[in-house]
Amino acid sequence: MDDATIHESIEQLVAEEHDLWDREATGSGTEADRRRLAEVKVSLDRCWDLLRQRRALEEFGQDPQGAAARSEETVEGYEQ
Repeated sequence: MDDATIHESIEQLVAEEHDLWDREATGSGTEADRRRLAEVKVSLDRCWDLLRQRRALEEFGQDPQGAAARSEETVEGYEQ
């Protein structure tokens, strides 16, 4: 996956996240929407992590194709 594809995925996930938040804000959100929102948040974290890995590899003269998506457990376990 290249940077442009990752960015496209991020944009689509952000649009979906906004839609889900809008539903929740108007009181029309369902339990399925809440579960999906949690999934979207994790997917966004994984995409951002992959993009950061690619940029770090590139910065140090390595092949960004060597980056790999990390597991949900790894990405969600990062301290902020």
